[in-house]
Amino acid sequence: MANKSTSVVTDGQCQSETSSSCFTESFTTTHNFEVTGYSLLDGIGVGKSVSSSTFSVGGHDWNIRFYPDGNSKISADSTSVFLYHLGPAKDVRTKFTLNMSYKEGKEVANFGALEHTFSPESDNWGYPDFVKKVKLKPSPDINSGCLMIRCVLIVIVIREPHKRVRLEAPDSNLKDHLRQMWKDGQGADVTFSVGGQMFNAHRCLLAARSPVFKAELFGPMKEKELQCIQIDDIEPAIFEALLHFVYTDSMPDDERSKEDMTSKLQHLLVVADRYGLDKLRVLCESKLCENMEVETVATTLVLAEQHHCKDLQEACLEFMAPLNVLRAVMATDRFKHLLASCPLVMKDILDKVCLSDDSC
Repeated sequence: MANKSTSVVTDGQCQSETSSSCFTESFTTTHNFEVTGYSLLDGIGVGKSVSSSTFSVGGHDWNIRFYPDGNSKISADSTSVFLYHLGPAKDVRTKFTLNMSYKEGKEVANFGALEHTFSPESDNWGYPDFVKKVKLKPSPDINSGCLMIRCVLIVIVIREPHKRVRLEAPDSNLKDHLRQMWKDGQGADVTFSVGGQMFNAHRCLLAARSPVFKAELFGPMKEKELQCIQIDDIEPAIFEALLHFVYTDSMPDDERSKEDMTSKLQHLLVVADRYGLDKLRVLCESKLCENMEVETVATTLVLAEQHHCKDLQEACLEFMAPLNVLRAVMATDRFKHLLASCPLVMKDILDKVCLSDDSC
């Protein structure tokens, strides 16, 4: 069964549209019931029968019952053949054929397809007057005593619609596990000495996340001493933030002041670019764009220019374009550093100012 649910808008209102389906299938088998010594069964008595073995079709059990003297007094001059449903019947719909032949293959009787629904009130269906006894007795083949009753049975099953339970997978907690592994130091096999502070880490994870770490730890230029690697040009807090991203794919929460947070983001952007962590670099760019200020924008613009962060560079220029903002930025010491380190960027600033000022 399939269930679908969509929504359509009619006259400004959202109406629900649902659908479902069911399907029907059939199961077919052929059962050959051989009655040996038929001549010895003559006179067994009305209502007395011999049965085939039980066979299963469509999840239900069946057998064939042959009445040599008929199943009732009304059919006492005939043989009777019935198909029985064994066990509790639950409106089992079937199609079946029954025919009788001598074992040598000469056909005695053939009855076409018969459709019937077996129910608790009717657990059998067949033919009281299957073959007249007089038709069987004169045959010398019958006196040798061998008949074959063949039943072809088709059970039709309708699969009713049913509600499927949609199982929701829990959110991934991989980053929590990795973060805890990093904090616990379990299995750590490399140590970094950063500004006098020690950081334990896992070489394989570092190499998987950063092409620079991969080259340093496993490549031809790998560190000679892998147990402890000295790093002198990164602050411990920045390196810790870098490791936090490596293990969790996210930036750490920071409750610092806006200016301190901007300074940390600027340093982290430089380190992210150094270690080839492109996602971390983009995250730093995005947060710097959100926290643009007069006191820090000049330094951010320098970093954007040096590390080829085009979007961040454009955001800084947009921020500085209004003349009143530019005057305030130019009054800062960091703007003087900007002119000293990136003199050509002044042309970009002036171009942006002219675009925003019709008098240019």
